[in-house]
Amino acid sequence: MAVLLFVYPNFETIGAGIAILLFGMIMLEEGFKAFAKGPLRKILKKTTNKLYKSITAGALVTAIMQSSSLVSVIAISFISAGLISLSGGMGLIFGANIGTTATAWLVAVFGLKVKISALSMPLLVFGIVFSFQKKDTFRGFGNILAGLGFFFLGIHYMKEGFDAFKAYTDLTQYAISGFSGIVVFTLLGILITTILQSSSATMALILTALAAGQIEYENALSLAIGANIGTTITAVIGSIGTNTAGRRLAGAHLIFNLVTGIFALSLIYPLAHLVDYLSRVTGIADDNYTLKLALFHTIFNVMGVLIMLPLMKITGRLLERLIKDREDKAIERPKYLNKSILEFPGTAITALIDESKYLFENAVFEILTHALNIRRTNIKSDLKPKEVVNVSTEDFNIDVRKLYYKKMKTIYGEILRYATTAQSKLEMGEGQSDRIAELIVANRKMVEIIKAAFEIGKNVSLFHDSENPYIVKEYDKFRKKIVTVLRSIYKFRTDENRERYHAKLIALKEEARKDRYLANKSINKLIRNDLIDAEMASSLVNDKDNLNLIIKNLISVAELLYSEKDSLLESEVEGNHDIEVS
Repeated sequence: MAVLLFVYPNFETIGAGIAILLFGMIMLEEGFKAFAKGPLRKILKKTTNKLYKSITAGALVTAIMQSSSLVSVIAISFISAGLISLSGGMGLIFGANIGTTATAWLVAVFGLKVKISALSMPLLVFGIVFSFQKKDTFRGFGNILAGLGFFFLGIHYMKEGFDAFKAYTDLTQYAISGFSGIVVFTLLGILITTILQSSSATMALILTALAAGQIEYENALSLAIGANIGTTITAVIGSIGTNTAGRRLAGAHLIFNLVTGIFALSLIYPLAHLVDYLSRVTGIADDNYTLKLALFHTIFNVMGVLIMLPLMKITGRLLERLIKDREDKAIERPKYLNKSILEFPGTAITALIDESKYLFENAVFEILTHALNIRRTNIKSDLKPKEVVNVSTEDFNIDVRKLYYKKMKTIYGEILRYATTAQSKLEMGEGQSDRIAELIVANRKMVEIIKAAFEIGKNVSLFHDSENPYIVKEYDKFRKKIVTVLRSIYKFRTDENRERYHAKLIALKEEARKDRYLANKSINKLIRNDLIDAEMASSLVNDKDNLNLIIKNLISVAELLYSEKDSLLESEVEGNHDIEVS
């Protein structure tokens, strides 16, 4: 741009038009983001269960918002958070490519035929007024109006610039015909779109130049194809930092646009003839190249979708083979947390919930059961808690501290980091902020569970082979209680009769709470009768507190993560939440 301004000073009006148009598109995107966390998010999420609905939604939303990039970002954010499937995300991307053709029609039909500078002024005035309002919806609506105003104003300046520019320089002298022209101008379209980061802006630039007679129609067709291919750069950049699902969706976007571009390039002349035929049928004049370009742009995008639809399953399998999950056997990494989920409050909360559930169901469940020498499969079995304890005679002799650092610490730290980032970065309602606060509490309670499991697990292993049957019996009682709680939690989150197991969990939690203040009658009796020594008695008393803490926190976490009703926040756990082992 700087070189063009230096060589051709008159290019400054065109450059200003491009800058104003891009600023307008940024404001449009920001405006629609105000609605993305509410109605827009719900619409896109609900329309991805069927392919035809996701394509339609992607097309309509993109046509209204004039931003396929925002739809791509939302789709990548949704799929990264596990809200939609790969096929649903691909449907949104396919639809967005059709919807982006609306820009060409808008510019060709209105932007170049009507004096839109007069229309842009009232839009800017009302838009700026609304954009200074405190309420999000008003501010978003204001940004949308202002964005449209700047969009139209940018087109006006681009058109004026090209009209003035042709008095000094005729760019058509650089036209290239034939196959070499197709290649050169396709690459130029890719380059321009990569720089502008918007295929819509590139199409507006192509159409205004075409209307001013500064480029040949044949070269404009190649530029449009290049713009379509170049827009995938935005999706690829947007997938950086996402999880495997997000990268696969960006890959699907790249494949779709490349296939569509190759198809359009290989059949550019037959497609141009088809456009000529349809133009005659619909009454478009032979020399109305802007409308014919808009029609060409729409035809090859729609045909690209029709080509890709039968190949969706094959494309999905190919992407799964090429883009595999990152494996790190040394330390567990987050499955749902990545930068893209922080685009919207809904995706951030969903990802945090899913990550917390994953941590609870895998790491906490495994560490706790293994610390007590119990197999996880037995928890999920039909064996009674007493039978589970009776068959669990092997000493696993695990290192709880090592398992914590391997399976929990990294994920726990990332959950806290993403939760606090979401609270500070995203505009949330009171209910959403409360939900994140609950998730932080739930994760802190998980760490407390492991800290208590470390203490009680040491003694379970210590007295595992003890010749004293009384100490073995007492620790088996502890193990039985935790088995009962874990079994109830498993049923609570998997069984259809959830209310029954929720009621049981509440009863178990109340029992544990009361047990903290009851006299240790059984332990005192063992001491009085000289059935256990002082070391055993001390261990039992301490571990009874650890047991009650584990039970209370297990049930609290289950309620916070799996209860359909709003959970009540409990007091925040104080102190350092890393396991300290003396």
